Amino acid sequence: MSSIVKLPVIEATPTSFEEFGQVIEASPDGDEFGPRDAQLDLTRGIPRFYIMHLEDRPFEFSKITHHSNVTQCLGSIGGHVWYLGVAKASIVESNEINSGISKKVVQSHCGHYYVPPIPSDVRIFRISGPMFLKLHRGTWHAGPLFKSKTMDFYNLELSNTNVVDHTTHNFAIEDGVVFSFDD
Repeated sequence: MSSIVKLPVIEATPTSFEEFGQVIEASPDGDEFGPRDAQLDLTRGIPRFYIMHLEDRPFEFSKITHHSNVTQCLGSIGGHVWYLGVAKASIVESNEINSGISKKVVQSHCGHYYVPPIPSDVRIFRISGPMFLKLHRGTWHAGPLFKSKTMDFYNLELSNTNVVDHTTHNFAIEDGVVFSFDD
């Protein structure tokens, strides 16, 4: 039996979200590339940019996923309000494995090493208006979650992200926890 952990909702801003990635907002046409633009890493494969149609994503989750090969971007079509559960990236480089890391290190079925996220590190963000999120490589994420029956999102990742770079942690099984929130 899992216990329910209610999370407070945090508004996604460039400052509040910086340890997980970037909040990208509109900039004037003609602006040159700079730190307010998505700092992408798409070097490990062929980029895939597509519209993702999602249905029935209630305000509860127990599974969280990360991608070790790409900086993923997500945004709602139309700037509708949505939510994303996150925890900091915890990828461990192979040269760090025997360097005295005191936490449990796990090898993903994808081949890389990571430290599993812990329940106290999970946050839930509200994304409001015409913006998108760029997740740091390895950022754990659950969602997008939303109130309406369906929503469409644009998604930038690699062409094979969901096949060869998809590591999931199940908090219900591993930690006896399910997360929920109200807004």
